[in-house]
Amino acid sequence: MKKVINGALYNTETAKQLADWDNKLPYNDFGYCSETLYRTKSGKFFLHCEGGANSIYGEWHGNSGGSGEQINPLSAEQAAHWAEQNLTGDEYGAIFGEPDEAADSGNTTFNLSIPADLLDQLREIKGKGQSLSAVICKGVKGFYKL
Repeated sequence: MKKVINGALYNTETAKQLADWDNKLPYNDFGYCSETLYRTKSGKFFLHCEGGANSIYGEWHGNSGGSGEQINPLSAEQAAHWAEQNLTGDEYGAIFGEPDEAADSGNTTFNLSIPADLLDQLREIKGKGQSLSAVICKGVKGFYKL
């Protein structure tokens, strides 16, 4: 599916499929629905959603209902929240990096938009047993001699 939303192209054929979820009903069930998380080449996240006539993605045309599909752009924060709700910890970590262990560490959380290829490089570096946050902090402190 291809759709332009707010001047940005979202295309399931060219974006990277990251994860998917469905409600475990058969595809031909009127209540079936599925959501697939994608990331565009420019790093934007979106969900491709589809479902049967009685699902939240169903469409009505006059007096008859049918299956439907849509594309929903997501911020990085919304995509991470979707992943928290629908994926395992390992699946989440493969997409967003391993989160820090739950603790009151005095850290502040914020969103950062970076090119997808840079994120891939950071993930390669973090493969040495460090969190993505630790890799970024070391890089910034080293670059600016903090």
